[in-house]
Amino acid sequence: MLFAGKKALVTGAASGIGRATAIRFAAEGASLTIGDRNIAGLEDTAGIIAAAGHTAPVVQAYDATDYASCRALVDTAARDGLDIVCNIAGLLKWGRSETFAAEDFDLLMHVNATSVFVICQAAMPHLLKSKGNIVNTASTAALQGQPYNAAYSASKHAVAAITKGLAIEYASAGVRINAICPGHVITPMTENTPPPEGVDWALMMRNAPKLLDGSCAPEDIAEMFAFLASDKARKITGSLFTVDGGQLAG
Repeated sequence: MLFAGKKALVTGAASGIGRATAIRFAAEGASLTIGDRNIAGLEDTAGIIAAAGHTAPVVQAYDATDYASCRALVDTAARDGLDIVCNIAGLLKWGRSETFAAEDFDLLMHVNATSVFVICQAAMPHLLKSKGNIVNTASTAALQGQPYNAAYSASKHAVAAITKGLAIEYASAGVRINAICPGHVITPMTENTPPPEGVDWALMMRNAPKLLDGSCAPEDIAEMFAFLASDKARKITGSLFTVDGGQLAG
């Protein structure tokens, strides 16, 4: 098993990519702590893991806008050591840029970027001991501008910068940090956050997935999390990996 004897923290585990990643890691033998603001969703994820015969995870609700809450989640996950952090919790909000609220811009930056840094920062002393690693969640929006999505794109560009900066800073200490850039993934977040009315659909769809049935399932992204967090990726750090059905190929 990829993660036998390893201790991992997965945020955003109440649904979508976070849930799929928690299930994948549990199947590979990881001892998990899972966090999200949605405690009912976390408990459902824990139930799925336990029903499959795997070790039930530690469940802890946390608020990504509350940095003390972020640090408390790491403290729980690292109680007996910590080897892997998967930062998956995130927020999506579309809007025409001329009317997009500055308060919403701030919220996206807090949830999608600053909380990622805070969790990485809190986890680092433990990862330095274990020679562990972090896998963050960026987006194709971290690599290319997206119309009606400037705030989300800014937050995910920030995740890419955090990932690369930390990777350089801690490489010589044996800690790896990478990020995944998903394209369109069918999750509750994407399905329940439609774009605003009156958008230019041709502009939005200029980089649709190219593969037949190119939209991803959460499990497709979870596979990349498992690879990057494992020893199979021991020579990879500071990298951004697209899983996007060819969305950015051209």
